[in-house]
Amino acid sequence: MPTLTTEIINAAILGFEEQKRQLDEQIAELRSLLPGATPPSQPTNGTRRKMSAAGRKAIAAAQGKRWAAKKAEPNGAPAKSAKSKRKLSAAGKAAIVAALKKRWAAKKAAAAESVKKTAPKK
Repeated sequence: MPTLTTEIINAAILGFEEQKRQLDEQIAELRSLLPGATPPSQPTNGTRRKMSAAGRKAIAAAQGKRWAAKKAEPNGAPAKSAKSKRKLSAAGKAAIVAALKKRWAAKKAAAAESVKKTAPKK
């Protein structure tokens, strides 16, 4: 049996990887023939996309513009919206309080009634 050198092992690995790549391509082709099959996404090879210098410059300019607009506002607070805050009228508050009192009175009466029913008779 021949001795396995590093070169032979590396060549075998490369050969097997090429066979694997070919098999993956054939499997993908067969899958695309199936009805209702969606095209497979491309496998990632671990490399990241790089942004061009012009793209980075455009993003930096846009962010600078946003910061300038934020700093131009008084005390860094966002601009007030045109819609004012809604307020509850005295009549509305009185109606809510009356409804709550009525609801609690009914609940207490129901609780007292259930106590009367469950209390042992003497």
